[in-house]
Amino acid sequence: MISLFVLSILLSCNKEIKTEEIAFNTTMHKQFNKDITLAIAYTDSIKHNPTQIEYNFKKAKKYFKKLEPILSSLDVENYGFLNQPNILKVEEEDFTDIKIKSPSGFQVLEEEIFVDKIDTNAVAKHVNLITGRLKLIKKNTSFNHLKPYHFLWLLRKAIVRVALTGITGFDSPVLENSLEDSRIVYQSLFTYLSIFKNEFQDENLFKKWQTEITTTLNNLEGNFNNFDRYHFIKNHTHRQLNLWNQTVTDWEVKFPFELAIKNDAISLFSSSTFNVNYFADQSQKKLSSEKITLGKRLFYDKNLSSNKKISCATCHQPDKAFTDGLKISKGVTRNSPTLVYAALQQAFFYDKRAGGLEGQIINVVENQNEFHTDLKTLEKAVLEDKAYVEEFSEVYPNREINNNDIRNAIASYIRSLIPFSSKFDRNINNLENTLSKSEINGFNLFNGKAKCATCHFAPLFNGTVPPDYKESEIELIGVPSTNDTINATISKDLGRYMVYKTPERKHFFKTPTVRNAEITAPYMHNGVYNTLEEVMDFYNRGGGAGIGINQPYQTLPPDPLNLTKQEIDDIIAFIKSLNENMGEY
Repeated sequence: MISLFVLSILLSCNKEIKTEEIAFNTTMHKQFNKDITLAIAYTDSIKHNPTQIEYNFKKAKKYFKKLEPILSSLDVENYGFLNQPNILKVEEEDFTDIKIKSPSGFQVLEEEIFVDKIDTNAVAKHVNLITGRLKLIKKNTSFNHLKPYHFLWLLRKAIVRVALTGITGFDSPVLENSLEDSRIVYQSLFTYLSIFKNEFQDENLFKKWQTEITTTLNNLEGNFNNFDRYHFIKNHTHRQLNLWNQTVTDWEVKFPFELAIKNDAISLFSSSTFNVNYFADQSQKKLSSEKITLGKRLFYDKNLSSNKKISCATCHQPDKAFTDGLKISKGVTRNSPTLVYAALQQAFFYDKRAGGLEGQIINVVENQNEFHTDLKTLEKAVLEDKAYVEEFSEVYPNREINNNDIRNAIASYIRSLIPFSSKFDRNINNLENTLSKSEINGFNLFNGKAKCATCHFAPLFNGTVPPDYKESEIELIGVPSTNDTINATISKDLGRYMVYKTPERKHFFKTPTVRNAEITAPYMHNGVYNTLEEVMDFYNRGGGAGIGINQPYQTLPPDPLNLTKQEIDDIIAFIKSLNENMGEY
């Protein structure tokens, strides 16, 4: 991943030193050095002062959180190391390049320290790894050449992270200290904005920021389980995105390109939030209405299959949120996943064997039990249709029809399936006020006590990790072969293991979206559960571990959630509020 620092070198030009450069290179850099020095000191103290291990950890984590807005933008890789979950990391580039890495960082250290009996050797090992990494960062981090747009991206990224992972318990797995951690981040943002006070032409806008952050800090006080995340996002995150856009205008900033979230986004829950092209193969040209229309026709065309009886819509029907309602789709071995919001992820199929929509289509075309054809035959079928020939000449001019363009057209249609039109979306965007107390409480539980959002990240509620959206997660949750809680055995499907045969990836599957989940039953890769109540019971027990399936690499915490029946009902009510009418698509 390219860091903002590297981008700044590539994009900067020789100019006279300006106010914002002084802010970056002096005041902001001094603050960074002060915070990282204290983070190093407190982390190192953990192993030297056994009577104050917990105190020193909390202080070290505090200064790490103060660093987070800058560090996560200037040095994404090292930030990721320091804030990774306590889960074995497997990197699979190809059959000759597979790396297995044990995790470290503050999340891992938290789980080592806050236990009944501390393993001092393990603690010392992680302390050394963390301090070593922090010292490296301190030595090598430069603020040279950074421009105002870097700071604005940094600011927005911190705001989005707090809303989508910070307040969910994602990086405070034991202490659930998420609200205090988020307060520390906002205190840093308050400091950084003050450094850039002279950039504001509108003094009142700067004061609005100060007032908003002060109010946010007050709102972040309280109990983790009782925190109202719905109104926090609605009343603070979205307000801050609005202020951010006003600041872009006030500073007269021009961005060189767009990241995953569009530069003018004012909501996290909108069809205008995401830059769809960010998630596509960079060689693909931008989405267009003409491509979408052509792709839709191809999507529903049975003549593209060898037996003229199957189209993409056979397994992905609009009235079922682009699934088919079957436990296992005909001719394959897994449940049909929804295509709604599929564009906003980084890998495809349950085992992530395809890295893009165009690549995924190749698998479907060549599957003997699906289209049972090949790319050349696909081209021929299109060439024999005069209407297609005319359309392709308009949409893809000055070249012959080819399978790349055919696949791109179908993928373009799929990329248009990002409506954000649910009852929940309309309410959090202040378009209506119809959510029940149960639905709001369900969202808060989903993002809090129930820990659903530590894998199903809002607003997509899938496994594509915000705020960078560079990775779609796969998880081992221990899905059983049948709906049996007494003599449960794990599904025989080995999932991701079948791609590279990495033993540590047996039974891993991509995290799907829960948007439209009421419409997309049955659930899990093998369709083992028929109702959302059954799904919630599985998670409430602790996943596979809770029904007797012992998998050492289970990524889902094995402890019961202890959700009450009312809490489960509320979560299901929230999930149902994510339903959308896909008939118009």
